[in-house]
Amino acid sequence: MKTIVAHFFTVGDVEDPDIYAAEPLWEWQNSEAGKWAMENCAETPSWHRVMDPAKFGYTYQIKIDLTPEQYTYWKLKFE
Repeated sequence: MKTIVAHFFTVGDVEDPDIYAAEPLWEWQNSEAGKWAMENCAETPSWHRVMDPAKFGYTYQIKIDLTPEQYTYWKLKFE
């Protein structure tokens, strides 16, 4: 299995960044790439919040685990 960052976005310095991250997470999940990942990955995609001091906010990463075949498909279709 290969773990990749399928999507990322930033959220500014707010009181509860997870609430502000809900809409971009939902939009990705309903995109063509998000739907494919939700249906084809062995593990459910996970999101991770990383503090970004350079931008005074947070970077959210959506990570997915792919087999070599799925990784090849992902690279050709979505990148």
